[in-house]
Amino acid sequence: MPFIDSKVTVSVTPEQKEALKSKLGRAVSVLHKGEAYLMVGIQENYDLWLGGKKLEKGAYVEVSLFGSAASSDYEKMTGEICRILSEELGIPASCVYVTYHGLRDWGWNGSNF
Repeated sequence: MPFIDSKVTVSVTPEQKEALKSKLGRAVSVLHKGEAYLMVGIQENYDLWLGGKKLEKGAYVEVSLFGSAASSDYEKMTGEICRILSEELGIPASCVYVTYHGLRDWGWNGSNF
Protein backbone atom coordinates (compact mmCIF):
# COMPACT_ATOMS: atom_id res chain seq x y z
CA MET A 1 0.00 0.00 0.00
CA PRO A 2 2.50 2.67 -1.01
CA PHE A 3 1.67 6.28 -1.84
CA ILE A 4 4.26 8.42 -3.62
CA ASP A 5 3.35 12.10 -3.47
CA SER A 6 5.53 14.43 -5.54
CA LYS A 7 5.56 18.20 -5.42
CA VAL A 8 7.61 19.61 -8.30
CA THR A 9 8.44 23.18 -9.28
CA VAL A 10 7.97 22.63 -13.02
CA SER A 11 5.01 22.13 -15.35
CA VAL A 12 4.35 18.49 -16.21
CA THR A 13 2.68 17.32 -19.42
CA PRO A 14 0.16 14.47 -19.38
CA GLU A 15 2.78 12.30 -21.14
CA GLN A 16 5.37 13.09 -18.46
CA LYS A 17 2.84 12.30 -15.72
CA GLU A 18 2.19 8.92 -17.33
CA ALA A 19 5.93 8.24 -17.60
CA LEU A 20 6.52 9.26 -13.97
CA LYS A 21 3.67 7.03 -12.80
CA SER A 22 4.98 4.07 -14.78
CA LYS A 23 8.60 4.48 -13.71
CA LEU A 24 7.66 4.94 -10.06
CA GLY A 25 5.47 1.84 -10.41
CA ARG A 26 8.53 -0.18 -11.37
CA ALA A 27 10.81 1.51 -8.83
CA VAL A 28 8.55 0.70 -5.87
CA SER A 29 9.71 -2.92 -6.13
CA VAL A 30 12.91 -1.71 -4.42
CA LEU A 31 10.77 -1.39 -1.29
CA HIS A 32 9.36 -4.90 -1.82
CA LYS A 33 5.99 -3.46 -2.81
CA GLY A 34 4.04 -3.93 -6.03
CA GLU A 35 2.40 -1.48 -8.39
CA ALA A 36 -1.03 -3.09 -7.94
CA TYR A 37 -1.84 -0.92 -4.89
CA LEU A 38 0.50 2.00 -5.59
CA MET A 39 -1.09 5.44 -5.57
CA VAL A 40 0.86 8.32 -7.14
CA GLY A 41 0.20 12.03 -6.73
CA ILE A 42 1.92 14.74 -8.77
CA GLN A 43 1.53 18.40 -7.89
CA GLU A 44 3.18 20.65 -10.45
CA ASN A 45 4.25 24.32 -10.36
CA TYR A 46 4.84 24.04 -6.61
CA ASP A 47 6.98 26.73 -4.99
CA LEU A 48 10.01 25.33 -3.16
CA TRP A 49 12.96 27.06 -1.52
CA LEU A 50 16.21 25.38 -0.55
CA GLY A 51 18.92 27.17 1.41
CA GLY A 52 16.91 30.38 1.20
CA LYS A 53 16.80 30.33 -2.60
CA LYS A 54 13.75 29.64 -4.72
CA LEU A 55 14.27 26.54 -6.84
CA GLU A 56 13.65 26.78 -10.57
CA LYS A 57 13.80 22.99 -10.75
CA GLY A 58 13.23 21.09 -7.54
CA ALA A 59 11.05 18.45 -5.90
CA TYR A 60 9.83 17.20 -2.57
CA VAL A 61 8.76 13.55 -2.66
CA GLU A 62 6.98 11.83 0.20
CA VAL A 63 6.83 8.04 0.19
CA SER A 64 4.31 6.45 2.57
CA LEU A 65 3.96 2.71 2.89
CA PHE A 66 2.18 0.13 4.97
CA GLY A 67 4.87 -1.37 7.16
CA SER A 68 8.47 -0.37 6.62
CA ALA A 69 11.60 -1.21 4.66
CA ALA A 70 15.31 -1.44 5.40
CA SER A 71 17.42 1.72 5.32
CA SER A 72 19.37 0.27 2.40
CA ASP A 73 16.10 -0.12 0.45
CA TYR A 74 15.16 3.49 1.18
CA GLU A 75 18.62 4.53 -0.03
CA LYS A 76 18.07 2.65 -3.32
CA MET A 77 14.60 4.15 -3.70
CA THR A 78 15.97 7.68 -3.23
CA GLY A 79 18.42 6.99 -6.04
CA GLU A 80 15.62 5.72 -8.27
CA ILE A 81 13.38 8.71 -7.52
CA CYS A 82 16.20 11.16 -8.25
CA ARG A 83 17.08 9.35 -11.49
CA ILE A 84 13.45 9.37 -12.64
CA LEU A 85 12.94 13.07 -11.86
CA SER A 86 16.16 13.94 -13.65
CA GLU A 87 15.27 11.88 -16.74
CA GLU A 88 11.69 13.04 -17.03
CA LEU A 89 11.74 16.61 -15.72
CA GLY A 90 15.39 17.70 -15.69
CA ILE A 91 15.37 18.12 -11.90
CA PRO A 92 18.88 17.65 -10.44
CA ALA A 93 19.28 15.25 -7.51
CA SER A 94 20.79 18.07 -5.45
CA CYS A 95 17.38 19.79 -5.53
CA VAL A 96 15.30 16.80 -4.43
CA TYR A 97 14.25 15.92 -0.89
CA VAL A 98 12.70 12.49 -0.27
CA THR A 99 11.04 11.45 2.98
CA TYR A 100 9.75 8.03 4.03
CA HIS A 101 6.87 7.23 6.32
CA GLY A 102 6.20 3.67 7.41
CA LEU A 103 2.71 3.21 8.79
CA ARG A 104 1.12 0.53 10.98
CA ASP A 105 -2.44 1.45 10.12
CA TRP A 106 -3.63 1.87 6.55
CA GLY A 107 -7.23 2.10 5.40
CA TRP A 108 -8.65 1.12 2.05
CA ASN A 109 -12.02 0.11 0.68
CA GLY A 110 -13.90 0.75 3.91
CA SER A 111 -11.58 -1.05 6.33
CA ASN A 112 -8.00 -1.20 7.57
CA PHE A 113 -5.26 -3.70 6.95
